[in-house]
Amino acid sequence: MGYIDHLHLVECGPAIDPAVLLSTETLVCNCLKADRKGDDNALFELGCAFSTGSRGALCDLVEAHKWFNIAASRGHEEAQACRAEVAEEMTAREIVEAQRRARAFLAEFAANRRVA
Repeated sequence: MGYIDHLHLVECGPAIDPAVLLSTETLVCNCLKADRKGDDNALFELGCAFSTGSRGALCDLVEAHKWFNIAASRGHEEAQACRAEVAEEMTAREIVEAQRRARAFLAEFAANRRVA
């Protein structure tokens, strides 16, 4: 399953420029490839991109929290601090959604590793 299948912005957000969606998907795919090759900062960088709306990503604190959470779960200390900062600007419902998305991503990642 590709990242575009997880891009919740399409289903719940306002109309988004297709070029922005493409650049966001490209960024995420490139960071996921870098992560698979052992780049310990790749997922942290996704969190940074989504939290600031940089590197071609939309600004989306739920997605930012998700990626910081995943990076933090792998021991990235700066991701832990960034996750806490982002959470201060989010509602409880948004944090729950970010955690749900992180769990779904990790479950899919684990399932794909078992198949490979």
